Amino acid sequence: MHPSSMRFCLGLIQMACAEDPNQNLAKATWRIREAAARGARLVCLQELFRSQYFCRREDSEMFALAEPVPGPTTETLSALARELGIVIVAPIFERRAPGLYHNTAALLLPDGSLGGVYRKMHIPDDPFYYEKYYFAPGDSDFTAFATPLGRIGVLICWDQWFPEAARLAALSGAVVLLYPTAIGWLPGEKERDGAAQREAWQLVQRAHAIANGVYVAAVNRTGREGPPGQDLEFWGSSFVADPFGRLLAEAPADEEATLVVECDPARVEQVRRQWPFLRDRRVDAYGGILRRWLE
Repeated sequence: MHPSSMRFCLGLIQMACAEDPNQNLAKATWRIREAAARGARLVCLQELFRSQYFCRREDSEMFALAEPVPGPTTETLSALARELGIVIVAPIFERRAPGLYHNTAALLLPDGSLGGVYRKMHIPDDPFYYEKYYFAPGDSDFTAFATPLGRIGVLICWDQWFPEAARLAALSGAVVLLYPTAIGWLPGEKERDGAAQREAWQLVQRAHAIANGVYVAAVNRTGREGPPGQDLEFWGSSFVADPFGRLLAEAPADEEATLVVECDPARVEQVRRQWPFLRDRRVDAYGGILRRWLE
C-alpha cells in the first residue's frame, strides 16, 4: 500500500506555558510521548510553544529566546521523533541571522531528519500581538512537505484567515493542513465579543477544509499570560475537521489537552469526487488575485 493512502492518527498538544523555556520543552516532550502511546504518528505543537507569548509587548530582550534551526529544540525533538518513529511539527522562534528572526515551524521526520521549514508569511500587528516587531515574514512558498504519511501542509496562526494560503498548500498535495496557533482574548474582550470571535476562528478554518477537501487541524495554547489587566486569555479549543468540514474532535477552552484523531487520506479523494472544486477552478480567470485591489 502506498504510504499516502494509509490511515494515521494525528496528535495535537494544547498546553499552558510557563516562563521557563526548559519547563515547556519538558512538558511538550512527555505530552508527545503520551500522544504517540495513544497511536499518533504525526504530532503538532502550538505556536512558539517553548515560551510564553512574548509578543504582548515590544521588548528587545525577548530576542534572546530565539535559536537557530537546526538548534537545541530541533535536536531534542529530532531525537524524540527518531525514538518514537513519528513526525513532529515544532514551532520555533528562529534566529536565522543576526537581526533576522522568524516565527517558524520545523517538520521533523521519523528518522530524525529535518523534513522542511515553514516561516510564517502573514505577520499581524495588533494590540498585544506586536509580531511585526519580532518577525520578518517568511520567503518560502505555501507548500506541503513530503512525509511517510503523505504530504503535510504547515501554516501558522494569522495564516489561518487567508484562503489563498490554504489553497496553495492544498494544491501542493497536502492531505492535512496544520495551524499551530496562539490566539486569545484581550483584556475585557471576552464578555463582549469572545464567543463570536472563537466561532469565526473555527468557522473560517472549517471552510478551508471544505473548499480544499483536506483535513484541517488547529492547535492553540491555553491559560492566561501577562499581568492582570494586561494579560491575554488564550482560548484553547484546538480542533480537527475532516475534508467535509465536520468537527472530529475539540479540546476544552481552559484546560491542557492532548487530542489524538484518525485521518484517512481516502476521505480526501472521496470528498473531492463529490465536490470537485479543484476540477472546476477557472485558473485562466484569477489573475486579479495578484493585485492589492481591483479598481
